[in-house]
Amino acid sequence: MLLRLNTADNRPLHEQVAGAIRRAIAEGECEPGDRLPPARDLSQALGINVNTVLRGLRALRDEGVLEFRRGRGVTVAHGATERSALLDRVRDVVADAARLGYSKRDLIDMIRGIS
Repeated sequence: MLLRLNTADNRPLHEQVAGAIRRAIAEGECEPGDRLPPARDLSQALGINVNTVLRGLRALRDEGVLEFRRGRGVTVAHGATERSALLDRVRDVVADAARLGYSKRDLIDMIRGIS
């Protein structure tokens, strides 16, 4: 897995790490069930602190994109491709809404009105 961070990006590094892994999954570089390199190896390859990498990995675990298994490391969750793509679309909608002056609460109300 080849991950790169954009030095011009102003997002926190852990968010960039999570985004790079999401991209790798969406582009098919990592498939469900694939094991990720250890956080220490990723941190060395990216030139950042291991705790920053772990924070990004935990965010993806909380989103259901990754699974942490004792003794087996970090693997891509089954259904992660679809979930990752959906989360990217949701982030785009939230960003578009913010640009148009809508809050997250407004979006939630809109979604509730659809169902």
